[in-house]
Amino acid sequence: MIKAHELNFDNGEYVFLNIDLFSSKNESEKPWYREDDTAERNEKARKAYEALMTVTLRKPTSPEYKHFSEEVKKRAESKDRNFTYGEEEVNSFVGAFHDAVILYAIALNETLTRNLSITNGTEITKLMWNRTFDGISGITGTVSIDDNGDRNADYSLLDMNPKNGKFEVVANYYGNNKEYKPEPDKKIYWAGGRNSPPPDTPTCGFDGSKCPPSEPFPEYGIVIIVLGSLLVIVLVTAFFIYRHIKLEAELAEMNWRVRWEDIMFGSMENDKKLKRQGSSVSLNRKMSLASSTCSVDTIAVHLSDVGQRQLFTKTGYYKGAIMAIKSIHKTSLTVNKPLLIEVKRIKDLQNDHIVRFIGACIDPPNMCILTEYCQKGSLQDVLENEQIKLDWMFRYSLMQDILRGMTYLFNSDIRSHGNMKSTNCVVDGRFVLKITDFGLHALRGPPDDVEEGMYAFYRTQLWTAPELLRMHYRPPEGTQKGDVYSFAIICQEIVYRSGVFYLANLDLSPEERILDKKEQRLSVARKIHQKVKNGLKPYFRPTLEEADCPCDELAEVIRKCWSEDPMERPDFQALKSTIRKLNKDGDKGNILDNLLSRMEQYANNLEALVEERTSDYLEQKKKAEDLLYMMLPKSVACNLMRGEICHAETYNCVTIYFSDICGFTAMSSESTPMQVVQLLNDLYTAFDSVIENFDVYKVETIGDAYMVVSGLPMRNGNLHAREIARMSISLLNATMSFKIRHRPNEQLKLRIGIHTGPVVAGVVGLKMPRYCLFGDTVNTTSRMESNGLPLRIHVSPCTKEVLDTFTTFDLELRGPVEMKGKGTVITYWLKGERVAPSQDKESII
Repeated sequence: MIKAHELNFDNGEYVFLNIDLFSSKNESEKPWYREDDTAERNEKARKAYEALMTVTLRKPTSPEYKHFSEEVKKRAESKDRNFTYGEEEVNSFVGAFHDAVILYAIALNETLTRNLSITNGTEITKLMWNRTFDGISGITGTVSIDDNGDRNADYSLLDMNPKNGKFEVVANYYGNNKEYKPEPDKKIYWAGGRNSPPPDTPTCGFDGSKCPPSEPFPEYGIVIIVLGSLLVIVLVTAFFIYRHIKLEAELAEMNWRVRWEDIMFGSMENDKKLKRQGSSVSLNRKMSLASSTCSVDTIAVHLSDVGQRQLFTKTGYYKGAIMAIKSIHKTSLTVNKPLLIEVKRIKDLQNDHIVRFIGACIDPPNMCILTEYCQKGSLQDVLENEQIKLDWMFRYSLMQDILRGMTYLFNSDIRSHGNMKSTNCVVDGRFVLKITDFGLHALRGPPDDVEEGMYAFYRTQLWTAPELLRMHYRPPEGTQKGDVYSFAIICQEIVYRSGVFYLANLDLSPEERILDKKEQRLSVARKIHQKVKNGLKPYFRPTLEEADCPCDELAEVIRKCWSEDPMERPDFQALKSTIRKLNKDGDKGNILDNLLSRMEQYANNLEALVEERTSDYLEQKKKAEDLLYMMLPKSVACNLMRGEICHAETYNCVTIYFSDICGFTAMSSESTPMQVVQLLNDLYTAFDSVIENFDVYKVETIGDAYMVVSGLPMRNGNLHAREIARMSISLLNATMSFKIRHRPNEQLKLRIGIHTGPVVAGVVGLKMPRYCLFGDTVNTTSRMESNGLPLRIHVSPCTKEVLDTFTTFDLELRGPVEMKGKGTVITYWLKGERVAPSQDKESII
């Protein structure tokens, strides 16, 4: 009922009937209340139970039944029973059992009166049927037995009073006279505030379809719907217009068109490259490739004796990749929209078993088509190559490759092949079979040197379906059922590996036997062509014996594919499933598949390994560059890495910083070398982290001397003095808080000197090159440092003049100082920097 409340089934349109014959009066009063439930859940249950009515056995209300109940309770509390009812009333079934015993006693008395056999229970019970007994001991009132010996029971209908939440008797049903009587002063409270019971079907129907909206649809809603529909129509129209414009732009772009000059024909070096790729190149092709003036028309078909044939395709290089080049046998070509659309469809095809179309050259006289080049040649070449051992798993794999390619072709816009043969099923370097020579019928044409009556003409017809041979105007794209017939002929080639339309018991006439081999081939091909075309029973087909196939099912599939009636031939989608089921061993994986899989996995792993190694190399290269940038200025380091000569450069005004440690010599004599190295490393590491915040360049450290410059190699105007001054203050503060590891209680005393003037900077040396500064400014700075005092910043007059322009530095006059080589110099102490009103406090140290 709580679930019904959550689904809004207690809205007054539904009434739930509960049959409860055994609950006591107390339990039936508030069946919705649970002491262990939350108040919220009990409230939901009470709301839901307003739609519930309970049917139960009517409880007698006579004084006799009340007296009977009290006697039952007393006997239940006796020692041999020891059961206490408590406040619970006696169940109605107790009275029913009492009445049943009374009825049985009446039946026995009547049986004795009529002298009937007591052992005959059937006769006794039939005495009770279809009778009414009034006032049996005054317990349950009238007892009525129907024709089946069942008692007509009385029932009560309980409904919840929403005022107190209790279920009350609102009506009784008396089984004796089959009468329904409402209780006086009681009424049924219908859920949802209804005054009458709900109809059998809701007013609005179970789905609300019978209730139209009370108010007419608003006008603004109609406007919104109309405008929304128009917007959708406009968007759809714009989408199709955009697609049309995009298609027209792609067609007009003609990015598939190739210039003859862009095709490169190889030299002997390229021939060697082709040999390394596994390509078989004929002598004619070598001669043609060696000539830069070769023509596409030199594609040659070399035929030798029966069973020995080679087909060589002209190749060339386009955009650095080797391509198969096939000539267009036309003197002129008109580029129209149907041709452009067909070319676009062919170029958009992407499948592992379809030869990719690269482009076409339509410039007379060198018109040709460029496609993907497959190194192993055609399927016919592979089948007739006795050095290639083909087990049945690999033969099944070839069939499956054809089916995958043709299924993709049929599901594309091309729909069919029309010229399917074993010569245009080519095999790439991984022994994956691919379909070629499909579509582009406006570009392709029959070879100029192949005419009806020639052997080459009849040979090309051996894969053609009989219904197509009978057509006077055969569609160039062929039919899908015709391609299935061609697939069957190719499968027969795969089975026997003896050429197309192999006949085991070829019977030559006496006239044919005296002909040479070339004329014999022509006569046989003409005879096969005629018999297949005539279609007389028994239909003429190549040899196919079940004993030559790995299973009878394969022979049956091939026969279905070359059925005379095209409608009896299966489609390629069904053939894919059939061949896959036949190739049970191929599903488990054969040696070749495993080998190819391992090669592909190795290639993928190699690519990942190369990528990982490349990433490591770039990371190490970046680390080496960062290290180099720490040793030399970045601009200088870049010039050196490019192999350029770094010329010395003059800087008119820079500021140099010198510092050393007072008493370092005495401290070194009293410390171990390791302690001295740790001291300098800790100190200069702290200094290096400080100077990164300023526009300065660290020149070098010699022992306890630390040299920094600002204003080079990147000039910064007069800011060099400010940067060095701020850096000096920061380094002095860092020194005050610096702790010596082996002498933690001793204060390090840093002496600093700075000076401003011109210098010359350049790289000195080839091995371990150093970026050095030269000039009197360097010497003067050294004198300023050596004549300074511990924990003080000694400033020269030149630096003081530049710092005064900033008006923020606190300088104190030291007075005249006698310096070696300089005489008497008026110097100053830099005490700090005050914050100017116009400056940001966070930018001042």
